[in-house]
Amino acid sequence: MILKGSQRSGAKALADHLMNDRDNDHVNCLELRGFLSEHLHGALSETHAISKATFCKQFMFSLSLNPPQDHVASGQEFLDAADRAEEALGLSGQPRVIIVHEKEGRRHAHAVWSRIDADEMKAINLPHFKNKLRDLSRDLFLDHGWMLPDGLATYGNKSPLNFTLEEWQQAKRQGLDPREIKQIFQQAWERCDSQIGFKNALEDRGYFLARGDRRGFVALDVDGNVHSIAKWTGLKTKDVKAKLGSPENLPSVDETQSTVRSKVTDQMRGYVGQIKDRHNSDLDPLRDKLRDMNKAHREERQKLKVGQEKRWAEETKARSERLNKGLRGLFDRMTGKAKSILQQNELDARKAAKRDQDQRDFMVVEQMKERRSLQMKFKKLRRKHQDERDLLAQKIRHSMAAKQTPLTRHRSRQRHNDLSL
Repeated sequence: MILKGSQRSGAKALADHLMNDRDNDHVNCLELRGFLSEHLHGALSETHAISKATFCKQFMFSLSLNPPQDHVASGQEFLDAADRAEEALGLSGQPRVIIVHEKEGRRHAHAVWSRIDADEMKAINLPHFKNKLRDLSRDLFLDHGWMLPDGLATYGNKSPLNFTLEEWQQAKRQGLDPREIKQIFQQAWERCDSQIGFKNALEDRGYFLARGDRRGFVALDVDGNVHSIAKWTGLKTKDVKAKLGSPENLPSVDETQSTVRSKVTDQMRGYVGQIKDRHNSDLDPLRDKLRDMNKAHREERQKLKVGQEKRWAEETKARSERLNKGLRGLFDRMTGKAKSILQQNELDARKAAKRDQDQRDFMVVEQMKERRSLQMKFKKLRRKHQDERDLLAQKIRHSMAAKQTPLTRHRSRQRHNDLSL
């Protein structure tokens, strides 16, 4: 599985994120080890309090564990991966918590360790932790027989659809999948060999090339949102300039925004609003099904938990009753019979714990199958919406071209001639 880690602070913010059940279908605390508190917020607060006795600012190490998309990892697989990670990083024995998230038919986990060595009251150094996690990720893929992703197979070649948190947040505010936006820019880049070609390719998808405030290249959508070309193509600024040349002949951001506002008619803006509203309402039935499914799944898990706890209490009582009391108990201890019974009780308890974990894992796998089936419907509908947005973007471009004045067309041709020189 893919392992991504970072040293960090912010105990409360991290605890809030890990226990967020609004953006996740299910949140489960798989392990809470080495803390006095029995709750995540209290546990991470303990780590923060201990760090106050040191100069360490980033007193936690946070690790995300992401199995392949087509694999439903069990709790034991997450525990084993976390054990191997802490050994590789030098965090063995440190207080640790593991939280499992389920969302959109996928299951992943987050592990958090305290970096503070309580005996020596200093932070544990984590040199080259990115390289160590990369190597361990590769080992986990090979050990499980999973197909290695390009990034691990070549130690390079990141997926072209990787995006930063800033890119994700910008796209999320617009209600679009950031992967869709990034694909638009990257496909336009691949299709062109000049500035004018790139400009036309972007306009086919509803984006308009402009000169940024820092004399770089940016693109605006029909709502006036600004996108950095280097960022959304995943290229370096110098590589963009090498292919596109100088942005001096392009209109500024303000000029482009003014042009877009004047060319996109109120009727076309109405179309944009209508299609956004319809796309949102199209998803309502699936959202209702998802809400009902999550509720049913949580009830099933709670029912299983209550049943297992009741059975565990009964079995614990039965194992305890195997031990005689009084004179018989004393005789059993003298003859060694009591020791034999205790060993058998311990073996039975381990078997019962494994049985309960297997039952929980089986329920998770079955529920994930149902959740993935629903997620396929989400994906199918979103692909349809993407096609409709592409068609609307083309109509907007054609509408803008048709509404150009003779003076505007002359300026456009002059700019095209300047770019061709």
